[in-house]
Amino acid sequence: MPRLPYRSIKSLYPLALAEGEGVGTAYEYFAKRLALSRWLPPRFRPRRLLIAGLPQKYGLSFDFWLLAAEWGAELTIADERPVALQKAQAALPAAQTKGLLPAFAPVFTLVADWSQVAELTGDFDLILSSELLQRLPAAVQSAYVNRLQALSPALALFCPNADNPGHTSLSGLNGLRLAEVAALSQNPGWHSTTGYIDMPPFPPGVVRSETQRAQASRGWLEAAAMWGLGRYARLEWWMPASIRRTHSHIVYNFMRHPGFLDSG
Repeated sequence: MPRLPYRSIKSLYPLALAEGEGVGTAYEYFAKRLALSRWLPPRFRPRRLLIAGLPQKYGLSFDFWLLAAEWGAELTIADERPVALQKAQAALPAAQTKGLLPAFAPVFTLVADWSQVAELTGDFDLILSSELLQRLPAAVQSAYVNRLQALSPALALFCPNADNPGHTSLSGLNGLRLAEVAALSQNPGWHSTTGYIDMPPFPPGVVRSETQRAQASRGWLEAAAMWGLGRYARLEWWMPASIRRTHSHIVYNFMRHPGFLDSG
């Protein structure tokens, strides 16, 4: 049984378009999905899912929203920025008019302090976060992870890769090195899996017009190109670590409590 339903880059592309992004975001979503599929137990079906922070700049993590919809899980989306939450709330009905994320109603929660996350109570089966850690002070990063580990037995955290200066300088985002992200998991007994992903074969910062983005969702030539990107994304795992360290856009840390569905 596959860990996650298969989604091609082409099938993820409409989600990226709905967020105002393009094929680079669809590639990122495909790469993150591959990584999560390798990590999550095959029979994993969460009931409650938390997105602990919306991205700082690129998109709204619609790939995580899609996971919740596929699993039929209750989704809570938390962020410290009222404007970001308002943008996310407005984006959902717009996406649903295009047939995306139907019959889906997340709970949006404003967080005052990521080191406390006092607004969130109860247990979550899985917590996801992308493009948040780099905007938190170092002391808050550790407290944030510790607090999330008290809320869930499994965390998947993604962050811009500081060892890829081309990506961070063009994006304008700060980043963390893999060792820094790995050091955030300090609870005894927790298992941590770290690595690099998202190394598309085109330079960061490529900008396409709205017309070009829309055209990319149609036609056999674009479909063939996205199929090729999907094959390339799978090859990332086999590239030398030295190349992945300096060319990947994202570093990740997947943390799992010993009692988290260790069924393999």
